Amino acid sequence: MRVIGLAGRAGSGKSAVARLLATNPGVEWIDLDRIAWESYEPGTEIYRRVVARFGEEIVDEGGAIDRGELAVRVFLESGAKEDLEAIVHPAVVARLRGLCEEHRARGTDVLLVEGALLTASPHVDRSDFDAVIWFEASNRVRRERLEAAGRGDHAPRGGDLAPNAETIVIDAEGAVDEVAERVWSRLRNL
Repeated sequence: MRVIGLAGRAGSGKSAVARLLATNPGVEWIDLDRIAWESYEPGTEIYRRVVARFGEEIVDEGGAIDRGELAVRVFLESGAKEDLEAIVHPAVVARLRGLCEEHRARGTDVLLVEGALLTASPHVDRSDFDAVIWFEASNRVRRERLEAAGRGDHAPRGGDLAPNAETIVIDAEGAVDEVAERVWSRLRNL
């Protein structure tokens, strides 16, 4: 099984391309954001650690962590982002490794792992991936895509993300099927 990371800033097309490619036989898709959110659901050790670090004020009326409130605290307090990543990312990586083993056992040919943290987090072991593909799209295109999806407030996110030397960079502008074909072409050449 080949494990391929899909990374890029918000609105670069990672999710749309992953969804399309996952319609191919033998191709599966994992969204690291979902794994991260699940890692700090009420009752988990990660939940307790996040609340201990950031305070009860981040807990909503239903007892869940309010991601919006958490984000405000993370972006306003120096060192908070690193603290959050040190709590959540190792749990995400551990869960991802377990999921990779499950997919290997099921006979998945290509496992697409979507997540911006793939190139930014010091807690991610890049040797877990056969390749990481960076989706490069202009700020204008990303903003348009995010606004069309009702997520225009996400456009500024990821300003500090960037591909590294080992990352494959693809042009992520254009229609989803065009970008998916560029990714698929790179995968065939690996």
